[in-house]
Amino acid sequence: MSFLSFFAVYFIIWWITLFAVLPLGMRSQGDEGDVTLGTVESAPAQFRAGRVLLLTTLISAAIYAAWFAASNYFGISLGNLPRIVPEFG
Repeated sequence: MSFLSFFAVYFIIWWITLFAVLPLGMRSQGDEGDVTLGTVESAPAQFRAGRVLLLTTLISAAIYAAWFAASNYFGISLGNLPRIVPEFG
């Protein structure tokens, strides 16, 4: 696998993982009882970008490593998935 392919697959996994990690541990301004004027109560009270980016990177690296091992060492690929769409033709 070329570096560009590696990076593309990892970036897609990282981006999807980012949206799964974003709400973890988030406390809203309504939960804290300190709503800033001009914002909604559901806005984050304190956004920790470093924690979110680090956690996203670690989780996506583990997912990528599992995918890499499954595809390279065990021979599992998308072709092994069951076909749910019937073939027409």
